[in-house]
Formats: sequence, structure tokens, C-alpha cells
Amino acid sequence: MWQPKLIMMNGELVPFDEAGLHPLSLAVTYAATVFEGLRAYQTPDNEQFSLFRLAEHIRRLQAGMKLLRFDGTYETDYLRDCLTRLIYANEPDGDVYIRLLVYIEGAGLMSTTGPVGFTAAAMPRTRPKLGDTGLSLGVSSWQRLSDNACPPRIKSTANYLNARLVSHQAKADGYDGALMLTPQGKVSEAPIACFFMVRDGQLITPDRSSNILESITRDTILTRYRELTGSRVEERIVDRSELYLADEAFLCGTGQEILPVTSIDRLPVGNGTIGPITEQLRQDYFAIVRGSVPDHPEWRTLI
Repeated sequence: MWQPKLIMMNGELVPFDEAGLHPLSLAVTYAATVFEGLRAYQTPDNEQFSLFRLAEHIRRLQAGMKLLRFDGTYETDYLRDCLTRLIYANEPDGDVYIRLLVYIEGAGLMSTTGPVGFTAAAMPRTRPKLGDTGLSLGVSSWQRLSDNACPPRIKSTANYLNARLVSHQAKADGYDGALMLTPQGKVSEAPIACFFMVRDGQLITPDRSSNILESITRDTILTRYRELTGSRVEERIVDRSELYLADEAFLCGTGQEILPVTSIDRLPVGNGTIGPITEQLRQDYFAIVRGSVPDHPEWRTLI
């Protein structure tokens, strides 16, 4: 598997192992960082890469910068050019996962808003083996952050301490992953992925007021399900007990793509295998992101 050689900092390529950020920067001391995870997929002819839903990722990044009151922003065209240089400089021979971070790189007070810098890293990322067999999830005793505390709808690094606590508890309890509940006791999402379930033939997902990330992969599923079936995903509040009555379930996210869930709190989801709706959406998603089907060319930015 290929390995990263160069990383980009503020538009300049530097050796991957020599990247640095001052330990007193607000990015470190106060988690003043927003980020995006993106994927660049090899096209079917393996001669080019396409960034999946680049514009939407950059819009969410800009929204996070606005909410955290960063000085200035970065435009889509500039970041696209930077990511293009980064990817090809690393000479990958397979798909690329990109971590793009924007932060306050200087020291200062908690309320300091600049100067702003960014780092972009291009790395390989293998598909999880559990994607073919299904995950076991447990409902965590750690609650999901609320919008009035630390808004989960943006990808702020500060939010992911909450996710880390949940992930460690799940591992200690013998699960592959976890689900979080809102402070009101309703289903929110997994630590690093959104949640979907099928009940009585209807695809359901917690709505955006359930303290979830405004996920781009989630939006892709909402759109494709409507186009493939003619029906809409039911976006609503989900009770915990409904989890145990689901016929199918899966997680989704840029890094995770689509991961089937086969048990929750040691109860089987449906018959404990990957369900037909989940499998249909998985196969469609992989075809869409790679450009094996012509649908939604605007989602794929060829570089």
C-alpha cells in the first residue's frame, strides 16, 4: 500500500514527518480547529482521481469557520488546487483519504480569532473488514453533545472528545462501535458516523435536530434512496426502543462509507445479517463515488 510522502501546510508542500504546529497555538490549547475528511477515488480507468462532493465539504468547512468566528476563510477553487497538488505529489496508486484542518495557528487568548492556517494530508485508507460482516453496536451511557453546548452539526475537533469517550467505552464493553443518545434520551448518531435503520420497509434516520453532524454522506443516501425507490427517507426523532425492532441498520460517513449493523445491545438487527436495502444502497454508493454510473456527475470533481 502506498504511503504519504508530503503534507501541505498553508499551501506549501513539506515532508510528511516534518510538519509542525506550535504547542501554544489555539489549535492545540483550545481545540480551535475545524476539519473535513474527504475522499479522492480512482476513476474506472485508473488514470484520474475524483474528489467526491468537494463543494459541499468546503461549504461545511466554511460554516464551521464562521460559527467559530475565524478571521477570513478559504475559497473552494484555492482548496481544490491545493488538494490536487497534494494528491499527485504523493503519487498514490489507489484511493486517497484526505484530512483537511483549518485552525488558529497563533498563540493568544481563548477569544483570539487569527491568524488562520490550514493543513491537508493525503493518506491511504482501507475499507473496514466489518463492512462485509456487520457491526455490533452498544448504546453508550455518554450523551451526545447538544447544539447549545458545542454544536455537533459542524466538524469541530472539540466535538470529538465526546466521540472518543464513547468509542473507548464501546471497546471496553466488547462492541465494535456505539450509538449515542441526545440529552432527551433520543437516538442521535454513532461517534463518527450517522445512523439509518429500516423498520417495516421504511428507511428512517434521526433528524437534524437530534444533535447530529450535517453529514454529506447522509445527504447522499437521502438523495439516492429517493431516486432509486421513489420514496423519501423518514427523518424524525427516533426512540431507543425502536432500535431493537429494526429490520436493518447501517452507519454512514465519508471515512466509513456504508457499514452494516447486525446487532445493537447484543440483540440481532432483523435476522442478524446484512439486509437488502442496506446492500442496495452500499452497492449504489460505491458506484456513484467511483463514477461507474453516470448519475450525479456534479458530485465528482475530476482532478
